[in-house]
Amino acid sequence: MVSSASAAIDRVISNVLDAKLEDIESDTLQNAKDRVLDTVGCLIGGAGESSNPEFVRLIKDHGGKPEATILMYGGKAPAANAAMVNCILCRSFDYEPVSPVVEDHIAPGHVSGTTVMTALTLSEAVGANGRDLLMAMLLGDDLAARLLNTCEFTLALGWDGNGTANALGATAIAGRLLGLDEKQLRNAFGLVLSQLSGSAQNLTESTTAFKLPIGLAARNAIFSAQLALAGWTAPRDALQGTFGYYDLFTSGIRNEELLTKDLGKKFWGDRTFKPYPSCRGTHAPIDCALDVVNNHNIGPDNIEKAMVHLPQGALNGVLAKPWEIGEFPHGDAIFSFRFTVATALLHGSVRPRHFTDQAIRDAKVNELIEKIEFTDLPADKTGFVVTVRTKDGGEYSGESEIARGDIPGNPLSRDELLAKFWDNVEFAGKHARSDAQSLLGLLEDLESLENLNEVTRLLVP
Repeated sequence: MVSSASAAIDRVISNVLDAKLEDIESDTLQNAKDRVLDTVGCLIGGAGESSNPEFVRLIKDHGGKPEATILMYGGKAPAANAAMVNCILCRSFDYEPVSPVVEDHIAPGHVSGTTVMTALTLSEAVGANGRDLLMAMLLGDDLAARLLNTCEFTLALGWDGNGTANALGATAIAGRLLGLDEKQLRNAFGLVLSQLSGSAQNLTESTTAFKLPIGLAARNAIFSAQLALAGWTAPRDALQGTFGYYDLFTSGIRNEELLTKDLGKKFWGDRTFKPYPSCRGTHAPIDCALDVVNNHNIGPDNIEKAMVHLPQGALNGVLAKPWEIGEFPHGDAIFSFRFTVATALLHGSVRPRHFTDQAIRDAKVNELIEKIEFTDLPADKTGFVVTVRTKDGGEYSGESEIARGDIPGNPLSRDELLAKFWDNVEFAGKHARSDAQSLLGLLEDLESLENLNEVTRLLVP
């Protein structure tokens, strides 16, 4: 028997099949293009992260039909595998867009890391144009954002939303680009339900595996759509069925109206562009530290102590754990208040070059880490405060209630977004300036591209 809740999945399916790009609001389309630009920049900057070459080699060794390009490395693989790799590469510096929004609701999540690369990779495989890519991506963004914002998503349940909601969003993308009909798309959603995954333990232990769910979401989505095309059947209501997404992977649906409200009229997704290549939770303390050292011209050698005032509960969180360089130094660094604040105090900036193995092990940053202490935020304050005491007796504080990048409140400017792209290009050191400029021009005019061949070519330097 079909559940009464199936009306929602029916509307989702109809929207995936029927939505038209010309109905998309101009600011929504611009945000989508900006997220493509930003995510591609993160792919360029993150591709060389030390754990990635072996992963790419392993996928290439698996072989299979050469359908889509493994970006930055070259060579082709089955579309599902290529999409998985490309997602993981752009996730590597935890730098891609975050914070999916639906109306006034904001959920933790990294939707774009899956949706952009799924759409780009599969568009290449099927010969889609830029308009097709953007429409499919917007559909995936919207579904994942709605799923995360209708369930009071929390990592305390143990699931990484990058491997659950993202996979359902990516299935919408795959269904649209592969031309599934209503029955096939319903089955694709049901098929991917059996492949939702991603343990939050990857984050709490800062392991290499933190990158995996965002890539598995893409692979599993494409595979599910392909299975549906091959005639496989699956549960009819992957969202609100008795053992569907909400029941198995969330605390239950809370804001049910947001699942279908303005569906096909409003398209939601990530709204925050990250200024620093680390966990979003570290950004407000970084802002505070940068405010202190840059506004008061404090050199690292003059710092006696740095006090980080944290909101209630943060002292017991993963980001406040003692500093230790383990088997995956990059993960230790990007998920650490201590390292990221020390980096800001030492360099007066926090950029990809500060997260190489050599930079993480640098004696100066580790000496500063030893000078950092944590305490609870004063009762009359909100957000974060960093107080620096200097050896000459000075004491200076920086405060942040809204971290840089948040929309609304403190968004990155267009110039800052472009500067981030160029910083990723410079850090990677793989592209000639002229090629990167050509790539930038194509991405900024994405809806006019008849095919993605030139974009793909420029992403294999």
